[in-house]
Amino acid sequence: MDHQPQRWEPHRSQAERVAALPPLTTMLKRGAMNRCPVCGVGEVFAGYLVVVPACRHCDAPLGRVRADDAPPYFTIFIVGHVLLPGVFWVEKAYMPPMWLHMVVWLPLFTLACLVLLRPIKGATVGLMLRLGFGGDEDGPQERPQERSGHGKPDPQRDG
Repeated sequence: MDHQPQRWEPHRSQAERVAALPPLTTMLKRGAMNRCPVCGVGEVFAGYLVVVPACRHCDAPLGRVRADDAPPYFTIFIVGHVLLPGVFWVEKAYMPPMWLHMVVWLPLFTLACLVLLRPIKGATVGLMLRLGFGGDEDGPQERPQERSGHGKPDPQRDG
């Protein structure tokens, strides 16, 4: 806790040390296409949304990047802004019953979110890696409450 986490840099030869990480737009595109944002060769995902621990080609620590809630937020934001005008237009023009809205729009919103979530998460991993949010070198720190085993603070330890 007393040390600052260091920003991850790819392994480079002496001649390559001058070059920086790829530009932000390149890293976003590579991540969205399930390619390593750093080298563009390895894959970002091992499953639908499971990020690989490290790139198999350049050893970029992709698994340490914690995207958490950002990709779902961006996905909902984009899908809502793309599809919601259509919902309002159909309602104003045709005034269909509510059950028809539910039958049409709910599956459409669900499919759009499922299709966009993975590329958006890949792009988010690229963005976070580019900005230096690669996680702590030693992994997450354990809280004192978790060490005591019962979830309550230990009075002798906390003093």
